Amino acid sequence: MIRFRLAELIADKAFKERRSISMTEVAEGSGVHRATLSKMANQPGTNVGTEIVDKLCRYFQCQPGDLLTYVEE
Repeated sequence: MIRFRLAELIADKAFKERRSISMTEVAEGSGVHRATLSKMANQPGTNVGTEIVDKLCRYFQCQPGDLLTYVEE
């Protein structure tokens, strides 16, 4: 199963910038709807397209492998 590391990336960004970052801020900054981000963070096996992955990689300045990982069920 694919697991999104969204919470970890938000925490890393907040630590680096020394401030709190909300899911709403990520939604506004990335152009990904907040409901989609919530599903990615809270529902295992959420299916999103490459356009969403692209937007989040651009926002977090990371590679797709930093955003998602494979976990055996």
